[in-house]
Amino acid sequence: MSRWLWRPRFFRPRLSVIVIVYDMDREAPRTLRSLAVPYQRGIAERDYEVIVIDNGSPVPLGEDRVRALGPQFRYHYLRDAQRSPAAALNQGVAKSRGDIVGLFIDGARIASPGLLSTALQGFRLDRDPTVATLGWHLGPEVQNQSIAKGYCRAEEDRLLEAIAWPNDGYRLFEIATLAGSSYRGYFATPAESNALFMTRHAFRELGGFDPAFDLPGGGLVNLDFFIRALEREDAPLIMLLGEGTFHQMHGGAATGVADVGVRFQAWSEQYRMIRGKAWQHPDKPMTLLGALPPAARKSLFDSVDALRAVSSA
Repeated sequence: MSRWLWRPRFFRPRLSVIVIVYDMDREAPRTLRSLAVPYQRGIAERDYEVIVIDNGSPVPLGEDRVRALGPQFRYHYLRDAQRSPAAALNQGVAKSRGDIVGLFIDGARIASPGLLSTALQGFRLDRDPTVATLGWHLGPEVQNQSIAKGYCRAEEDRLLEAIAWPNDGYRLFEIATLAGSSYRGYFATPAESNALFMTRHAFRELGGFDPAFDLPGGGLVNLDFFIRALEREDAPLIMLLGEGTFHQMHGGAATGVADVGVRFQAWSEQYRMIRGKAWQHPDKPMTLLGALPPAARKSLFDSVDALRAVSSA
């Protein structure tokens, strides 16, 4: 039986974007600005809301700073915050009102300008897809490596000034590198997505993010949720072309340390204990949706190079 559900051209589902922030006084304002109009193109304020969950920051980001970005922005501070963002994400979805939820587990990631409008297009292709994006790191290399070579917040600020951000958000592609979890580019399933979209019903069916992943930063909680989303029967994977998120330096659990390999072993062991099996990189057929702005062409070339490297390995 076909799963295609015809929808009229005027169908406009409401989107709820959930953003988790923690101690990101420098980074979160950029991320949130990138989710506001007019930076976000092809979408109106009435079409979406942004729920900012402050997961116990020592110095709260503050409601005034968030609400100043538009009437669709709301802020909640969690005083009983957990080390993992899982509970914060689940609470954010519970506080939201949209038919579709967009999940930003890391509030340090600047969005590309067509991210929200293109993600919504995915829900015109199928009634219950998983719509996902690739991730990039600002800087010359993945941040674990570039930090070891002197990359710092000041250098990152200079890069953003050099492209006159936020005048043209697509120029972020010019100063970024595919993240480790997205290193295979557009032509293979990533390990996770840091801007992931699905119906509210699908989120509830999955039971949300698993709070058993209780290590600082959540360990593999985001990778676990992505795998479970991809395992849903008759739910196609739609990957956005020419859109994504760009990670800023903030001392994160996975990107701000040199010993990420050692930490990944601990995270993988917890995954094995919770799921009863080893974590494996997901693999699922996908549909690419979107356009490729001129500044993003480099990401296509990088994806081709990654595909060649994997094929020859």
